[in-house]
Amino acid sequence: MRRRAIGELVVAVLAAAGAVVSWISASSPVVVAPILDGEPATTSQVYYTPLLTLSLLLATAAGVLAVLGVAHLRRRRGTR
Repeated sequence: MRRRAIGELVVAVLAAAGAVVSWISASSPVVVAPILDGEPATTSQVYYTPLLTLSLLLATAAGVLAVLGVAHLRRRRGTR
């Protein structure tokens, strides 16, 4: 049971890292044309929806696995 709990915690950390990488990769800057002539152009961020969805799913999985891993470790410690 301890091996399973540690495995869940390791996978939770990997899922959290994947969520961060996915979130960072989801945005890219674009130049927005001015509305009026003579005004400067501005920049904005555009987000890629599938990567945002992936990051949210990975964050959810990381949270669930972390809770399960800690619960398995605590349950094992309480039965000794």
